Amino acid sequence: MKIGIIGAGNIGGNLTRRLTSLGHQVSVANSRGPETLTDLVEETGATAVTVAEAARGAEVVVVTVPLKNVPDLPAGLFDGAADGFAVIDTCNYYPRERDGRIAAIEDGGLTESRWTEQHLGHPVIKAFNGTYAADLLERPLPAGAPDRMALPVAGDDEAAKKTVRALIDELGFDTVDSGGLDESWRQQPNTPVYGLRAGAEAVTRALAEASSVRTEEFRG
Repeated sequence: MKIGIIGAGNIGGNLTRRLTSLGHQVSVANSRGPETLTDLVEETGATAVTVAEAARGAEVVVVTVPLKNVPDLPAGLFDGAADGFAVIDTCNYYPRERDGRIAAIEDGGLTESRWTEQHLGHPVIKAFNGTYAADLLERPLPAGAPDRMALPVAGDDEAAKKTVRALIDELGFDTVDSGGLDESWRQQPNTPVYGLRAGAEAVTRALAEASSVRTEEFRG
């Protein structure tokens, strides 16, 4: 597939490494410009592009930037993307550490990914947000392996969710459908599944045990 990755930090960088190794055509962008991605390009064979170019022709677009920067992404971000493209949102809300207070999330009751979706203007699938970046390189296992990790995946677009879950399976991980985007609070930071390195049964149980009450340390 042709995949665009917006954000070349820990998750974005390691997704670039894994997806290119699997034979996908990856375009990667960051806020500082293509010229700053020379090392990643030389390592992986990915194509460095501007943020505005990242989604062109893409069947999957990964948005993996600090949450506070989502509103600053360029208008027409998905112009030229492939028909039926899926958007993966890996973002998390850290009001005290990084993002500042976002009233629509804390007062308006929006999940983090619903807020992101509204700014992007396209349905998103929430995935990888609670995954350690190193695990993308170090913990993939073949389907059926007894210790294979499972990742939660939330979203409303069933076709896009199917695409994303198949891609995660190809990357070497099982998936658990955690519901629609309004249920994605179950995998936000400080929930039982966040950062959990476990199989599908334990992930399913952790999702069920989550509370929708935002704890004090995750309030701005």
